[in-house]
Amino acid sequence: MFESMKKRVDNPRDDIETIIGRNTAINGQISGSGNIRVDGRVDGGIAVEGDAVIGESGIVNGDIKAASLMVAGSVTGNADVDGNLSIQETGQLIGDVKVRSLNISDGGIFKGRSEMAVRSGSYEPDPVG
Repeated sequence: MFESMKKRVDNPRDDIETIIGRNTAINGQISGSGNIRVDGRVDGGIAVEGDAVIGESGIVNGDIKAASLMVAGSVTGNADVDGNLSIQETGQLIGDVKVRSLNISDGGIFKGRSEMAVRSGSYEPDPVG
């Protein structure tokens, strides 16, 4: 019992701190240091140091910056993700993305340009040729 409590305290990214409920609409920029889940509507950007989850009923019209991003709803805007961007089978993202890794499930929609961050030690072509 105490071990599970210790894990939550030691790694706050395991817990969602902010939830935008299904019947909630927000106009404006959201920023924070924790994790966020959107099941309602956000017209404006999201910038969090933690992870962002856009649930099946979630709609975001604006740019998103997060450590990781999971989209099961709808995002119209650019995404800057330090880690993994995952678009689920019910999700769609319309906009440009900058990510370390990108996963799109069968049925998921992505329309835009993607830029993958280069990992240290990875192959980079010689620009001179």
